[in-house]
Amino acid sequence: MFLALLELRAARGRFLLMGSVVVLVAALVGIVSGFTTGLGDDTVSALRRLPASHLVFSSDARSDQFARSLLDDRAAAAWRREADADATPLGVSITRGTTDRGAEVDLAAFGVEPGSFLAPSVTAGRGLDRTADDSIVISAKLADEGVRVGDTLVVDRLGIRLHVTGLTDRSAYGHVPAAYVPLTTWQRIRFSTPGAPASATATIPDQFSALAVRDSGGGSFAALDQRLSTTTLTKERAYEAAPGYTGERVTMNSIQVFLYLIAPLVVGAFFAVWTVQRRPELALLRALGASRRRLLAHTVLQAALVVGLGTAAGAVLAAAVGLLVGEQVPFSLPAATLAVTMCTVAAVGLAGTALTLRRVTTADPLTMLGANR
Repeated sequence: MFLALLELRAARGRFLLMGSVVVLVAALVGIVSGFTTGLGDDTVSALRRLPASHLVFSSDARSDQFARSLLDDRAAAAWRREADADATPLGVSITRGTTDRGAEVDLAAFGVEPGSFLAPSVTAGRGLDRTADDSIVISAKLADEGVRVGDTLVVDRLGIRLHVTGLTDRSAYGHVPAAYVPLTTWQRIRFSTPGAPASATATIPDQFSALAVRDSGGGSFAALDQRLSTTTLTKERAYEAAPGYTGERVTMNSIQVFLYLIAPLVVGAFFAVWTVQRRPELALLRALGASRRRLLAHTVLQAALVVGLGTAAGAVLAAAVGLLVGEQVPFSLPAATLAVTMCTVAAVGLAGTALTLRRVTTADPLTMLGANR
């Protein structure tokens, strides 16, 4: 151990250079992980907050189900009756509005029945009112954009006036802040024709995007789907129906995988060159009686110090980037995620040193005794 530390001190320039590379790789992996989590939260956090286990869509909607699926009350009644489960309608669509104070915002309107298990809990103001179809509960992300409790929000091109009655936790759908409205109001937003007279509201269909199911039995609904021409997905599977969710995760995860492949190659290449350069010293140690096990421990200790300290510094740098960007971009790096990511970086980095161990164990003591002369 003393010799390993002595070499680190003697060749500190080389080890600092290698450590800097490990710091940058670890920080980059941490930052990518933060963006992966943040983008995922910014796409489906509103769906994650739904107190449901499954979502039921119409069978003709194969993708983008929240935009393409439509169910009616008859399908909902038949599903409830045969499934014997607690289910309530859910409507999801993206729209745009302007407040009476001039704040222009995009919002993902979630249509729910007031009083159902989907009705949002509020942190300020009051929740959706059964007797007031013009109420709306906004998420904290909309409050960040200038919408306040008590404001009047007018849906663009439709002229639907909504009164902001409450505030709930931060949530978003498809990178758009979420807001919750009564189901009848959502149907007006979803099915109204811009510029149509008010009398046309009588023709608005009584339909919605999906049924949210609260099932504690964990059973399969495949047979029921076949009979009722529906498609039931777990809430986690339904995340893929959110716009851009799958593509973003595939892209960001691919970047992470390549970084995990780069880390052991870089560390392995450095220690391979370092081992070649010090083969005479290793042979001398063998000639003086050092065992192969001790030489292996010597090399692994050096690698562990460089990779461990570099990874720790990279973690600090990634966390600092998260604090720097704040809430300006979709970045989320919880401590547990950061710890798992950094442990993975350290593990694959140390795996790269395995490429050098054979050269260490094959150091020939006869090299220092003149066998090559």
